Amino acid sequence: GIYRTRTFLKRISRPGLRIYTNYQGIPKVLGGMGIAILSTSRGIMTDREARLNRIGGEVLCYIW
Repeated sequence: GIYRTRTFLKRISRPGLRIYTNYQGIPKVLGGMGIAILSTSRGIMTDREARLNRIGGEVLCYIW
């Protein structure tokens, strides 16, 4: 069958208001069902990758 899903994206950081966090402060999106995209010193990565690498950065957006 055909599966229809809805994907939502919410921009967090914007040019006038940058949002930064350390790896301990990275939020869990929808209790872990969604993902946060971060810009770190090691490039763009998901919240899970950033936690595993123990690095924070600028929170770009949430996807759920």
